[in-house]
Amino acid sequence: MDFTLEYTDANSDARAGTITTDHGIITTPIFMPVGTVASVKAVHLHELKDDIKAQIILGNTYHLYLRPGLDILEKAGGLHKFNGWDRPILTDSGGFQVFSLSDNRKLTEEGAYFRSHIDGSKHLFTPENVVDTQRIIGSDIMMALDECTPGQADYQYAKKSLALTQRWLERGWKHFCETEGLYGYRQTFFPIVQGCVYPDLRRDAAMHVAQLGADGNAIGGLAVGEPTEKMYEMIEVVNEILPKDKPRYLMGVGTPANILEGIERGVDMFDCVMPTRNGRNGMLFTRNGIMNMRNKKWADDFSPIDEDGTSYVDRQYSKAYLRHLFISDEILAMQIASIHNLAFYVWLTQEARRQIISGTFKSWKKDMVQRVTHRL
Repeated sequence: MDFTLEYTDANSDARAGTITTDHGIITTPIFMPVGTVASVKAVHLHELKDDIKAQIILGNTYHLYLRPGLDILEKAGGLHKFNGWDRPILTDSGGFQVFSLSDNRKLTEEGAYFRSHIDGSKHLFTPENVVDTQRIIGSDIMMALDECTPGQADYQYAKKSLALTQRWLERGWKHFCETEGLYGYRQTFFPIVQGCVYPDLRRDAAMHVAQLGADGNAIGGLAVGEPTEKMYEMIEVVNEILPKDKPRYLMGVGTPANILEGIERGVDMFDCVMPTRNGRNGMLFTRNGIMNMRNKKWADDFSPIDEDGTSYVDRQYSKAYLRHLFISDEILAMQIASIHNLAFYVWLTQEARRQIISGTFKSWKKDMVQRVTHRL
């Protein structure tokens, strides 16, 4: 993987760059739709490509490991062949999912023991076998195994957790460097900066990650219960240390405003389930604010869903029709909302890129944050 930093904003840390992988080019800043189990919920691949204009999607190691399983994925020739997506794919190591199992997992020096949420079977993720698993999945960008600490964890727990994550990282990085991909194209490995909400731990983690010299770096353990302002503070602390010539990926974040604030602080890559999850519940994000499509105010509003939207669904369907679908519990409602929200998130990051290049990002971002948080 290659990264070229093309533009930096004169009034902030916002950047625009290009990531080149063997499955295609990614222009940053970028939002990456989440396809946890090899599919972005309720969205076809042609919609992801042609309408949403997704440049890269995510898969999840934990879920893919359990279902369909590594045997099927290897027989298929990797995830790209299995689901038909011929553009870049990033996979999370499964650390967050294991963390979320709480009572059904145990962390040791060896790795993370856990029980499947599907059938209760016992499994072990180690820093090494998580690399091997992502080799079989065949993602372009793979993540290190880490522990994602709760946002309200006390200092001693966070310090102990970070030390374990760093020891795991050393093992995972070593194993990655000693192994090769299975399908004839390059894969890369991103270490993850943890440290909860404690600046000294975050600095230590960022310095440890930076010295590895990986092709890119991730910031994890945020948007997990800590105050929003504390999240922004931790991004600033970390990005003062992470190398400027490598892409920075903020994991699992967040609202449109969160993403804009992250871009201003020098983040290049984002993912979150919010646009699809909230969309399936009737919440639409737009450049003019947030719409609850179950609200009765839309019942006789026959104007397009979003006159400023970039997706075909924004022009094809009316607000009244979409509300009717949600009230009627029609699957099509979830499809329309998911497509709209993903297209908006991708547009938002690519428009930020355009503003960075034109030198107008700072003022545009200030106005946009106010607009996207407004309730319509």
